[in-house]
Amino acid sequence: MYIVAFSVAYVVFRKYCREGALGEMNQDVSTDLFLYAIIGLILGARIGSCLLYEGSVFYLTHPWLIFWPFRNGSFTGLPGMSYHGGVLGAFLGVVLYARKSGYRILDLCDGICVSVPLGYTFGRLGNFINGELWGRCTGTSYGMIFPYAPSFSTSEEWVRKAAENAGIAYSNGSFVNLPRHPSQLYEAFFEGVFLFLVMWFVARPLVRKYKKGRGFLTGAYFAGYGLVRFIIEYFREPDSQLGFVIALGKESEPTALFLSLFNISMGQVLCFIMMVLGAFLMIRAGRLEPTVYKKKGGRR
Repeated sequence: MYIVAFSVAYVVFRKYCREGALGEMNQDVSTDLFLYAIIGLILGARIGSCLLYEGSVFYLTHPWLIFWPFRNGSFTGLPGMSYHGGVLGAFLGVVLYARKSGYRILDLCDGICVSVPLGYTFGRLGNFINGELWGRCTGTSYGMIFPYAPSFSTSEEWVRKAAENAGIAYSNGSFVNLPRHPSQLYEAFFEGVFLFLVMWFVARPLVRKYKKGRGFLTGAYFAGYGLVRFIIEYFREPDSQLGFVIALGKESEPTALFLSLFNISMGQVLCFIMMVLGAFLMIRAGRLEPTVYKKKGGRR
């Protein structure tokens, strides 16, 4: 799914380039840019996952295992990739390429941010296929049981009630795997398809019509993704090792249930930062001269 995601994003980016948005950028240059961004994304996503979501000091004391794909004699791949770490890593990759090639950083970021959402859809579909990053428990008809999600003891009243609402038979003291929101599919649609439509058919035309400066599309993506993901996090169970990093609701346990708007996950904290940064970039872009995509020493 990573390969499909990168491929789809690249196709959209080339469409963006053919419209003259980045001057004379050819296919070879586009490929080099994506290579830098992808390497940065993978490095940032893995390191970010270890530092932000691991919830322990294991990788701080064993940094050589961050990219080691084996654990206890078994192949595990890279178990854990952080979206926000990936964004930072990809940005650093773009910065390095901009310094090498002479393109302006925000010009490149604008093009990539228009292209990324549709590809991101497939990353979330991969999460769904793997049965990972499941949502919170629900008694709705579209709730799904994920095989790797933890089961809960029916000695808890809320578990018995949830099982009864879902029509699941149980015996006293047994453990049941409750239906959950397919939050991966929510994210695939809203963070992927929906956000792409907004970026391509709303934000991009706004830049041309109102002659917005560079960085506007980057800001629109940050603000849009941050807002959509912040809302969807209420349907997604927080990482078990972290729980809620801000628990201001009257109840915060169990984390598998939605109990309060004021119980905030790590993902929501990072998305709030994205929204603030996105708003800043959009306001700043409105004060700059209209975007002129060119290379140093080159022509428009």
